[in-house]
Amino acid sequence: LRFDEKVRVVVFKSEVKGVFCAGADLKERAQMDDAEVGHFVKRLRNLMDEIAALPVPTIAAIDGYALGGGLELALACDLRVAAFSAKMGLIETTRGLLPGAGGTQRLPRCVGIGLAKELIFTGRQIDGQQAFSMGLVNHTVPQNKEGDAAYQRALTLAKEILPQAPFAVKMGKLAINRGMEVDIASGMAIEGMCYAQNIPTRDRQEGMAAFREKRPPQFTGK
Repeated sequence: LRFDEKVRVVVFKSEVKGVFCAGADLKERAQMDDAEVGHFVKRLRNLMDEIAALPVPTIAAIDGYALGGGLELALACDLRVAAFSAKMGLIETTRGLLPGAGGTQRLPRCVGIGLAKELIFTGRQIDGQQAFSMGLVNHTVPQNKEGDAAYQRALTLAKEILPQAPFAVKMGKLAINRGMEVDIASGMAIEGMCYAQNIPTRDRQEGMAAFREKRPPQFTGK
């Protein structure tokens, strides 16, 4: 996905009705020794980092349970859409654990430190509407008979992104992600570097031409 130039947006969905991702298999985990658990969680954390580092926008379609590592997967995505009935939570403390695949870092960056601490300390599960009210998800929708309402809404969101200039979108994601980790002056410098990379693109010229000619732009990602 990282190197496929045809990919514009990635949507993560589950093929299991009622479950986005239920997290680790604790029965499997119970068979591991301490070293194996540490190695397993490190690999999982690396996977989430790889997902977060994808250059194109990513959307998690949460149509059911997203618990523990499942919510960490959704947090590694840029955008999240959930059904009203979805259940989300970093429930690790209820099992004698703490989030180990990015949850302690990505949740506070998403909803703020106070709410993140409350959700992690209590291990509470919340539904789609509660998640929307605290800014954990971008959109929430009533579930449909097929059980894929969040996925359908995620596709609609993806289709809003698709017509836009691909390289500009990638640079926008990079500027936001890198800029959020530094002070605002450094962030401005990062934005300037990303903008400079976009200036010589054909898509920028196409955008200007389309505006002058009063027609929809035809972006190619070049």
